[in-house]
Amino acid sequence: MSQLFGGLEAGGTKFNCAIGTGPKDIITHRIPTTTPAETIGRVIEFFKEQPTVTAIGIGTFGPIDPDRASPTYGYITTTPKPGWQFTNLAGEIKKALRVPVRFDTDVNAAALGEYRWGVARSLADFIYLTVGTGIGGGGMVNGKLMHGMVHPEMGHMRIPHDWVTDPYKGCCPFHGDCFEGLASGTAVAQRWGQRGEMLQPDHPAWILEARYLALAVSNLILTLSPRRVILGGGVMEQAHLFPIVRKNVVEILHSYIQATAITRDIASYIVPPGLGKQAGLLGALALGMTAR
Repeated sequence: MSQLFGGLEAGGTKFNCAIGTGPKDIITHRIPTTTPAETIGRVIEFFKEQPTVTAIGIGTFGPIDPDRASPTYGYITTTPKPGWQFTNLAGEIKKALRVPVRFDTDVNAAALGEYRWGVARSLADFIYLTVGTGIGGGGMVNGKLMHGMVHPEMGHMRIPHDWVTDPYKGCCPFHGDCFEGLASGTAVAQRWGQRGEMLQPDHPAWILEARYLALAVSNLILTLSPRRVILGGGVMEQAHLFPIVRKNVVEILHSYIQATAITRDIASYIVPPGLGKQAGLLGALALGMTAR
């Protein structure tokens, strides 16, 4: 019998659990995010009721501490999620289940899932941005997930804010009008008074949203030179955004980057995730496969 692995996609509204070996062999379970004690307890209960797994991967909302040498490795740290600051997520699960655990951000997990099974296969350098309630970014450089001092926080980069066109002050509790503060699903809902999925494709919200997305993507292209940019998350389920974002990126870069990915093939360069809504959960499963 093949080894089974566990995956946990820890989100602000739900924790998605998985057991399996890949996209075609997976059992999933959803748990509402409440208090840390209750939510983690239900995660542990789920895994104890299933066949034994070899290891578990955890991709979680953050910020987190992914440094194995740190005393707070495995913690969710300075999150704005009430009650979840400095929660020892990985430690509690490892202690209860007694299996190896690999711990990373939800976007790095999604990136790993796309690398293993999705649109980033064979790419050693790419970016994954998730645009939903908040905005996060991760990906790979030279075939390794991005970390560094802590981990990327691409959602909190500063982008130009045209106060005349857009007087909205931003929703980020730390930075106001950073990328997340201007372009997250939360920002869309607050600025226009209704959730993005309620807005028609020709609503002016999407022209503004596409511009902010393109500014951030252009910054990342110029900084990291990725071989592909994957845009996931609930906001990007508005498929009509993709051609507007691509057009804006070409205009912003203004022929400075002479690569065919930009000049000729941008429709296959800035793309949705191949794994769709399953990218994060399958990525957590892929993290589990690398745990030692």
